[in-house]
Amino acid sequence: MEDPIGSVVNSLAESFGIAEVTMQLLIGATGLLLLGIGFHRSTESYSVRASIAGWPLIGLFFYLYSDHYVEIADPVLVLMTAGALPAGIGMSFWEARGEAVHSGTLHWLRGCVVWSMLPYYAVYSIPQLNMGFVYFTALSAEWMLEFSGIGGYAVGEMMVERFGHAPIPVSDWEGNRWILSEPLGEAGFFVPMNDSEGGNVVAFILACSAFQSMAVFIGAIVALSSVHWKRKLRALLIALPTIHVLNVFRNAGIVWLTDAYPSWSLFGMGMFDFAHSYAAKFASLFAMFLMAIALFDLLPELHRHIMRVLNPLMGALGPKQVPSDHS
Repeated sequence: MEDPIGSVVNSLAESFGIAEVTMQLLIGATGLLLLGIGFHRSTESYSVRASIAGWPLIGLFFYLYSDHYVEIADPVLVLMTAGALPAGIGMSFWEARGEAVHSGTLHWLRGCVVWSMLPYYAVYSIPQLNMGFVYFTALSAEWMLEFSGIGGYAVGEMMVERFGHAPIPVSDWEGNRWILSEPLGEAGFFVPMNDSEGGNVVAFILACSAFQSMAVFIGAIVALSSVHWKRKLRALLIALPTIHVLNVFRNAGIVWLTDAYPSWSLFGMGMFDFAHSYAAKFASLFAMFLMAIALFDLLPELHRHIMRVLNPLMGALGPKQVPSDHS
């Protein structure tokens, strides 16, 4: 059964004569622009109106990824992307209510989304940066495997999958290296990790770099308008290298498990799917949770904002508590 919302977006893309992925990026860019106005505009009335319009578009942008995650059977990301649209609509209602006690948190949340998405958009849209992140991620996993005494792996040639086309080597690609001028396919830019016999074990794409997780922390920290830049920089210097190191262990483990247990199966699910979509995903989310707790001591303002965002859920489970700015 086809998703009716996705069908409407696809129909709009066809009417404009553009690819579905391009339409999705345009929706995200429009929502990002509106939330950017909401965060950076000093006039509160303009900020609120722009944000009310922007939140559902941001939610729709992430929601449109849910079909892909259903196809690859990634339950964590299915849940997160499918819930993005109702969450975006809910944020619009929250903005419209205009509660003074939440105004600072809403302002932070707008900036958090804007400054999380902007770095990722930039890296995705500049092929040289995109390929650099992908290649460095693959090399880091190879180095970790070598350091662990598990040698015999080699990073293959950089490839590119364009929308509606079969993957080709980047050396044969005639596209612009500095501005992405055509829609990419599901894999985008990727490099294979090969075993000692030259067989492909896994392929590394931009999503394997943990740059999404880094971008979330960048946005959450940069959007703290009342915090001095030195404290922000200190927090970023703690969070970003830690995420990268943990991701290197994650990727190396997935490569080794996939290669060492090719016949392993659980309810018809192979080792790669289990390690990538379940074990590593839950471990990564738990690690991000622990890192956020560690940063709360350095940035108590971040803790207050997050607790206010969680208030609707917490209110449904128990008495409503709104952290004060002096707590």
